[in-house]
Amino acid sequence: MKTEIIENGNQIIAKFAGRLDTPASVQTAEEVKPLLEAANKEIILDCTELEYISSSGLRIFLSVRKEAATHGSKVIVRNINADIRQVFMMTGFVSLFEIQ
Repeated sequence: MKTEIIENGNQIIAKFAGRLDTPASVQTAEEVKPLLEAANKEIILDCTELEYISSSGLRIFLSVRKEAATHGSKVIVRNINADIRQVFMMTGFVSLFEIQ
């Protein structure tokens, strides 16, 4: 699992690649801390190369959303594949995030 954080003006982008499963979620939670610290910006979670997300990965996304909401910011999830979209639909995450 690889996570890349890019700051771009009033946006902060997290690019995820690989499988965000339970073992990878520990490291990923550490890697997304800059998102929590910049929660006053628009946060984009780019899932173009994300192959899989477990419940632990969903909790990470949810923690980012909660922190952004406390600052009046929003979180956009981009480019999820069909399998991850199905997980988002089954868990109700489609109503929590703006999905592009």
